[in-house]
Amino acid sequence: MIKRTLLLVVTASLVTIPSCAKKIQEKKLMATPKIVQTAGRTQLGNFAPEFAHYNDDVLFGENWNNTDLDLKTRSLLTVISLMSQGITDSSLKYHLQNAKNHGVTKAEIAAAITHTAFYAGWPKAWATFNLAKEVWTDKEPALTEKDKYQKTIFFPVGKTNDDYAKYFVGQSYLAPISTEQVTFYNVTFEPKCRNNWHIHHATKGGGQMLVAVGGRGYYQEWGKAPIEMKPGDVIHIPANVKHWHGAAPDSWFSHLAFELAGENTSNEWLEAVTDEEYGKLK
Repeated sequence: MIKRTLLLVVTASLVTIPSCAKKIQEKKLMATPKIVQTAGRTQLGNFAPEFAHYNDDVLFGENWNNTDLDLKTRSLLTVISLMSQGITDSSLKYHLQNAKNHGVTKAEIAAAITHTAFYAGWPKAWATFNLAKEVWTDKEPALTEKDKYQKTIFFPVGKTNDDYAKYFVGQSYLAPISTEQVTFYNVTFEPKCRNNWHIHHATKGGGQMLVAVGGRGYYQEWGKAPIEMKPGDVIHIPANVKHWHGAAPDSWFSHLAFELAGENTSNEWLEAVTDEEYGKLK
């Protein structure tokens, strides 16, 4: 029965994970603001109405709203195209501001202009840098370690795991990924963070399954050697087995956690993993 339950959960997970990934991507697309342009009609509506139509409705209305490229990439390409042609007037400054509005950082625009300078010409780069300095005038906040780590994994890190903080050594985060069909979460650990020894009790079935999705961590059962976990690794935790899991000393770590169905299930939290025990890990 336990093997059958594990098989059902694994099968459902393989279906649910791509489905959730698709939903996340769809939400990102839905959150992308629609580009609306009126400059053509405002400035040339009477003088060149056909050109105004192409500018507002086709170039911006259709092309800029094509989701095959995200707006950040499209904005950066436009800046580089104008710079390469030597167009360094107000239109370039407009698109530099547009690039910043769509997430291009000062470091990214500087790198893009520098790269293009070798192919398009040094004077064009100087002219573009002068305009870019007028746009990126504010000091950008430095990324936190959490932000940097988030850029390396697909699933969200989530919020601080305050409700279960007393069962962890160090800082952990929790993000619900699916709350339908198969419920599972992404659990993230800062370096050196780990949960206490604990047991998933059940009289029949039960247990837990972990799927590593980022960083490097460990899983250990009582009386056994620790198992290193890297993205793609899967751990099947039987019911009624004392264990812990968490990050490596020098790495963030994330895993998806699936609670397996069973009878009379409950979680028992025990003592913390001591610094002496944890200090033996690499």
